Amino acid sequence: MKQGAQGSARTGIPQVAEGAVGAPRVPRVPPQGRAVEVDLARGAIVDPAPGASAPTARGEHTHNEQPILRPRPVVQRASVRGQILDALRTALVTGELTPGVVYSAPALGERFGVSATPVREAMQQLALEGAVEVVPNRGFRVVERGARELAELAEVRALVEVPVMLRLARTVPAERWAELRPLAEGTVRAASTGCRATYAESDRAFHRAVLSLCGNEQLVQIADDLHRRAQWPLVSPTRQPGRNHADLIAHAAEHMALLDALIAGELDVVRSLVGEHFAAR
Repeated sequence: MKQGAQGSARTGIPQVAEGAVGAPRVPRVPPQGRAVEVDLARGAIVDPAPGASAPTARGEHTHNEQPILRPRPVVQRASVRGQILDALRTALVTGELTPGVVYSAPALGERFGVSATPVREAMQQLALEGAVEVVPNRGFRVVERGARELAELAEVRALVEVPVMLRLARTVPAERWAELRPLAEGTVRAASTGCRATYAESDRAFHRAVLSLCGNEQLVQIADDLHRRAQWPLVSPTRQPGRNHADLIAHAAEHMALLDALIAGELDVVRSLVGEHFAAR
């Protein structure tokens, strides 16, 4: 049976003899997800996007050519969730989200001007981090922590960070330490504002930069997670205020002293300062 204009019983796609006039084009979606067309008569892939190059015949190799991607609008769902997560973390550090209080995703979504969905997703992440706990059919309760938990976090942070810092103090040259001075000075400026959230971010940035010199990304991520958890307030600010302005300034000054000792190669001073820095948490 001739298949010139009849469909294949197996595929249902009209079969056209090569070179026939009026050969149809059918849409095809390649694995990359880019919509193209296949010219059945020529056996070639045709990109209908404006400015596309000439179609490549089947069997030809184009090792140096880059695929032409058609621009299309993308909904930045992950970006919204990330922004809400950052905002909620800031609210936790400042005590704006009160420990022990239950917050619903719809109410928080109205407050941030978004739907409840990204808020709920962000809160689920905070639940994994231990900042909140799920209350079925109600929302999320901000976890109330005691001084013991904070002491435990400080102990774990010291076990992770102190040995690494002491090892780096013996191996990293002074010029590499000097490159971190802008970050240390940034913690001083942040502390001067008196804003806990601003200081929390600059504090973590300095510690991440120090630990990153060890080249162990897994260690840096674990230490940063522990550091973030240690920055949440113990209890409601109405019952026990968090770190005050003077405390922030003193803590930032420790960064400067530590960096000066690292640059000077004073290992005994570094050991003492690092121990005091974590004991003060």
